[in-house]
Amino acid sequence: MKGALTSKKSGDSSASKELEPERSTEALADENSPRVIALLNQKGGVGKTTSTANLGAAFALAGLRTLVVDLDPQSNLSLHFGHEPAPDQPTVRDLFMNPDIAASELIREARSNLWFIPSDTELALVEGELALQPNMQHILAERLAPVMPSFDVVLLDCPPSLGVLTVNALTIADEVVVPTQAQYLALRGLEKLLETVLLVQRALNSRLKVAGVLLCMHESQSSHGKAVVEEMDSYFAKFRGSGLPWQDAVVLRPAVRRNIKLAEAPSFGQTIFDYAPTCAGAADYRALAEAIRQRWKPVESRVALSASAGISAS
Repeated sequence: MKGALTSKKSGDSSASKELEPERSTEALADENSPRVIALLNQKGGVGKTTSTANLGAAFALAGLRTLVVDLDPQSNLSLHFGHEPAPDQPTVRDLFMNPDIAASELIREARSNLWFIPSDTELALVEGELALQPNMQHILAERLAPVMPSFDVVLLDCPPSLGVLTVNALTIADEVVVPTQAQYLALRGLEKLLETVLLVQRALNSRLKVAGVLLCMHESQSSHGKAVVEEMDSYFAKFRGSGLPWQDAVVLRPAVRRNIKLAEAPSFGQTIFDYAPTCAGAADYRALAEAIRQRWKPVESRVALSASAGISAS
């Protein structure tokens, strides 16, 4: 098999192809599954979407074939890649509600090694409709299954809530990363989020783990910030060997320093590596991606496998 993901315009009828693996689907799922990370915080405005976009870009720059899925109805992640869906263009909503559209038809190419599935505001209507469907917690996993072997890493930008969309993300994820700020209220919210992770791990996804907290907009000189980080470190340390999903969780380092370039980049439809590759924000996300990657087992390339899936690109 040659090439990587076939690049087609979304209007091309040949954009979607059947997956034609040389081995069984079961073998591909077992041996060639990507690392799936859900970025989650029920509080908005903490840097979750910024972190998803820029970690994805950092993984791609490191040579990992990366898919980013926008599960937030605000669709801000799509804007990081300069994408605003046309009214008749399929989005992640169709992944949940339209079984006639293949996942490969929704995927857009953002950069080399980096693809994404866009969202739109109508995704907010999906929660109620999903609640009426059987097996509602597994829809995302089932719909993404045909394209998963094409990627090394999949990042899920979860909505700022703990509803059905988030549960779908946690059901497919290997690990959870919690973007947050070093503030007292973040500690209280973290405990509630961990309770949700535990429920999903016990009922739906036994492999689900919490990788840790990713500090955003961090001011290292703030005495309050230092105290909160110390408390987070102590909090996670208490659970070592507990058997809970967060027993190995840490405060991920480095923290992402407050940097105006990170706020400016989305308005130009760019990641921080496009907009200001030498700024502090770019350095922090590059180092964080490497730190997260070092916690994994080695990831094998899926370049050969990816030729078997047709992925549309804009």
